[in-house]
Amino acid sequence: MSDLRTPLARARGLGSARDGLHHWWAQRLTAIALIPLVVWFAISLVMLSGADYDVARAWIGSPLVMVLLILTIVIGLHHGQLGLQVVIEDYVHGDGWKLALIVAVRFIAVIFGLAAVVAILRIGLGG
Repeated sequence: MSDLRTPLARARGLGSARDGLHHWWAQRLTAIALIPLVVWFAISLVMLSGADYDVARAWIGSPLVMVLLILTIVIGLHHGQLGLQVVIEDYVHGDGWKLALIVAVRFIAVIFGLAAVVAILRIGLGG
């Protein structure tokens, strides 16, 4: 059956715009989520300045603080990974390098996120 649509009509809703919109929204939502989390973290660091190790460890041991720390780190790493992906897609020429760098950035973000979550849980749970 022949397609009677114009080339513009066939192109609408296809291609990178479909995937790019999700990426754009994810980056905006992570940025918005990071605003209160980073403000909370900065205020907490100021309040903890001069505190000894046991006080800081007790602070991390609070369930609410553990959840907020994990959220800050995971969302921050995801936001950074999204931003680096855009830079790589825009400035790296060559599909092989582009794919390798995007995979490497995601891998590093996951490894750092897991390491941070494990560290927070070990400190917070007294391990």
